[in-house]
Amino acid sequence: MTGSATGVQDAPSAEKTGGGTFDFDVIGVGAGFAGLCMIHYFREAGLSIRVFDRAPDVGGTWAWNHYPGAATDSESYYYCLTFSRELLQEWSWTKRYPGREETQAYMRFVADKCDMWPHIQLNTEITEARFDEALGGWRIKTGAGESYTAKYFVSGMGMISEPMIPRIKGMDRFEGPLFHSSKWPSHGLDYAGKRIGVIGAGATSVQMVPELAKTAAQVTVFQRTPNYILPAMQREMTPEWEREIKENYDAIIAKCRNHVFGMAFEGPPGRNAVDTDPEERQRIFEEHWNGSFRWVFETFDDLLASPEANRMAADFIGAKMRERVEDPAIADLLVPTFDDYPLFAKRPPLDHGYLEAFNRDNVTLVDIKKAEPIVEIDETGIVTTKAHYDCDIIVLSTGFKAYTGALEAFPIIGEDGRTMAEKWQAESGSIMGVFVSGFPNLFMITGPQAPFANLPTSIEQNVRYITKCMEKMESEGLSLFHPRREAEIEWTRQTAEIHGQTLMAQGDKVNSWMMGANRDDKGARVLIYFGGANRYYDAMEESASEGFPELEFE
Repeated sequence: MTGSATGVQDAPSAEKTGGGTFDFDVIGVGAGFAGLCMIHYFREAGLSIRVFDRAPDVGGTWAWNHYPGAATDSESYYYCLTFSRELLQEWSWTKRYPGREETQAYMRFVADKCDMWPHIQLNTEITEARFDEALGGWRIKTGAGESYTAKYFVSGMGMISEPMIPRIKGMDRFEGPLFHSSKWPSHGLDYAGKRIGVIGAGATSVQMVPELAKTAAQVTVFQRTPNYILPAMQREMTPEWEREIKENYDAIIAKCRNHVFGMAFEGPPGRNAVDTDPEERQRIFEEHWNGSFRWVFETFDDLLASPEANRMAADFIGAKMRERVEDPAIADLLVPTFDDYPLFAKRPPLDHGYLEAFNRDNVTLVDIKKAEPIVEIDETGIVTTKAHYDCDIIVLSTGFKAYTGALEAFPIIGEDGRTMAEKWQAESGSIMGVFVSGFPNLFMITGPQAPFANLPTSIEQNVRYITKCMEKMESEGLSLFHPRREAEIEWTRQTAEIHGQTLMAQGDKVNSWMMGANRDDKGARVLIYFGGANRYYDAMEESASEGFPELEFE
């Protein structure tokens, strides 16, 4: 079967392959990395599975984010699934950081090669998932009025898939296109010669603005908080580099498994910035200024733990950023300092020419936090306390309801009749970001209180863990698991305790999505396990080896 959306939809959506009681053993939601990973591992375990996605194609976030400049921030050769050494050898990346099209093409390649399309149903929105105690499983409803049942329900909807739409007066009055960056028209949008307002200055804007500026008449960026911006230093894949990668994939995979952020980086360097002579520290900082997040992890061990070391890192990054901005007044707005917030209290973007874009005559920066907050949007543009900015197009580059948003977007109803959204109103607790008490036989892939790490690595580790749980239940004739509330309380406590010991805990001061502090519908909270992705993977392996003590089986 081909990898086209049409080909997939030609597969009979009503086909049911469960063992009798259920239509399917597993129903998954999300046909990105998580969905493909589910199909491979669950099918290998002998389980029937159907993965639903409302998108017209596989790709997850890469099926939706069509904005100009969309690309990965992880390097291509480890931003991939590793269950098949054959696929790793066969696929060839073209760049250090692939764009949206190439990343989505890779996912189609995986689906094609592994014959996954019969298990995928696209253009299908899930409108309700309800645990049915009499059935002993889950009932799933779709927007088309279809209903399916499954023993297990698995969310692979992603940690940043539900857009955060700001509440700005008058958005409905604007006469031109106005949309969230993740909803950039898939058929394309002619923005050449147009005046574009971009609200928000996070990672998406950092990728998008340089591309828009090439042909737009005017790009006006409305910034609330400046970012520590690290260089991407994009480069083409060469035959020599590709050969080196493919000859060493086992070591690369092991690096990802054993790194605190799931990246194929070198291990801790064994030195601290605060203990290093200033000249030597500067030399090491300069030597490692080669692009990607490597700089943070391969220079010194204390940059994210010691305020003094973090300030040193922030000062170095700030100086590097200023070198690339011609107007000192604009640089003052673009460059944060440690006194504003520590490095990594907000997720730092990687730069592909964003800073240089502000040297152009057609790019303007507006400080909406202190100088001129946005008042409203009218028919022709954006109104601040000081000016009116004419716009033909307005892009809401305002981020996402991270980790929990997709799980709260439609009713997921547990055994006590409460929805996930209701349970998480005050605190988004979980067990390892996989289980939630009150929701039997439900799994999340990289849910709240899982690590913030290279996603394909974490997704694959999560799915392997989930598969082991399913295999235990199937081999032992177990019908249900109930996540233990005491285990949820303990994991939430541990996660909060570790979070409080890091400089990332200051993210609520700067509206960081990593704490949900960018949302206006609920308060900031601990959403990420910062104890190290490698230790998190160890915890899952220990749980599986001990028979999943966090769960009560029946």
